[in-house]
Amino acid sequence: MMNITPEQIKALIEADIADAQVSVSGDGRHFEATVISPAFAGLSRVKQHQLVYASLGQRMATEEIHALSITTQLPGAAHG
Repeated sequence: MMNITPEQIKALIEADIADAQVSVSGDGRHFEATVISPAFAGLSRVKQHQLVYASLGQRMATEEIHALSITTQLPGAAHG
């Protein structure tokens, strides 16, 4: 089984979430993603994270992505 790359995770999220700005880092099994998108407007933090997980589909159910830490925010929102 091939390990997924941060670039592949970034592409999957960008393809599924409207106008997303995505950055992903990781070591091949553990990843950190920051996703900024207007699609998060009105959604709770849990729903925002579910949207990101859904964009990765089966890759989260298999061992392809072992761990993913997600930070989500709206465009123009101050982080912190």
